[in-house]
This record gives sequence, structure tokens and C-alpha cells, in this order.
Amino acid sequence: MTTALYPGSFDPVTNGHLDIATRAAAIFDRLTVAVFDAPAKNLLFTTKERMDMATEALKGLPNVNVTSFTGLTVDFAREIGASVLVRGLRVMSDFEMELQMAMVNRQLAPGIEVVCLMSSLQYSFLSSSLIKEIAKLGGSIDNMVPEHVARALRQKFPPNSDPDFIPRHLGG
Repeated sequence: MTTALYPGSFDPVTNGHLDIATRAAAIFDRLTVAVFDAPAKNLLFTTKERMDMATEALKGLPNVNVTSFTGLTVDFAREIGASVLVRGLRVMSDFEMELQMAMVNRQLAPGIEVVCLMSSLQYSFLSSSLIKEIAKLGGSIDNMVPEHVARALRQKFPPNSDPDFIPRHLGG
């Protein structure tokens, strides 16, 4: 039985993330979607909010569970018995970054393989950062995120709010 780990910040989870998770769930016996608790970036959503959104979005996949983690991804992979790290690739710059991370992870944990899934064409332009920017400026994010994620973004960025508004937990 092969367990795979799909780590990320998922701030917020997008339809692109869900595409990769759904396809990985069809390949591997078990898939853990792991929300990184402390990435080196400003987060819009708390770890609990990000986990809840991912759990809701993936609830129809019986072999997928969502959790959070802190520390090195390969250490967490070993902890849960994962032999594969799943990563999604959208554009060439993703490849360069993922290749570097894969080589470092190979050095740290030679027994853990990295499997990269190419983004489906309709999601190849999506990023959580872009979606947050569109939502902040009042644009439509339909077909980019699940409806419950869109609602959560609208709560963070109410209509007619100041475009320079930064939620309190981000320093606003």
C-alpha cells in the first residue's frame, strides 16, 4: 500500500490544488494533504481555516485525509509512512523550484520519491496569491476556488473594503 504526501500552504486551497489532489488520490492508495503550519510567508488564513477548507473540498475522496505539519516535509513524510511526495507543476518556474527542492529532499531522505503532476490546462494560471489579490480587489473568483473558499475570501475582503486593507492577523 503506497502512501503519498501532498504538502503545501494552501492559503487558500484552489481548484488547481484540488485537481492535483484528486489525480494523486487516483494513483496512490492513500493521500495525505498536509497544510504547512508555518511557511515563510504572510498567510491570510489560519492553519485551522486552511485545514477546514481543504477538508471540505476533499471530503468526497475516501482515501484522502487532511492534516497539518511543522518542520521538514521529509520528516513528516517518514512520520506518516509516506514514500512519495506529490507536487504540482504549472509553469517552467515551478519546475526549477521543485527540482531544487526534490534534490534537497533526496539528500535528506533518499527513500522518498517526488512525483510531479502537471497542472490541468484550465488551472495552469492559478495561484493562491493571485486568487487573494483578485478577491481583495473585488474580482470574480468563480471557477478558481470551491464556493466555500470563495465565501471565506469574501469574509476576509468584504465588498467596498479598502484595497489597501490587510487583515489584523497579517499586521493590519
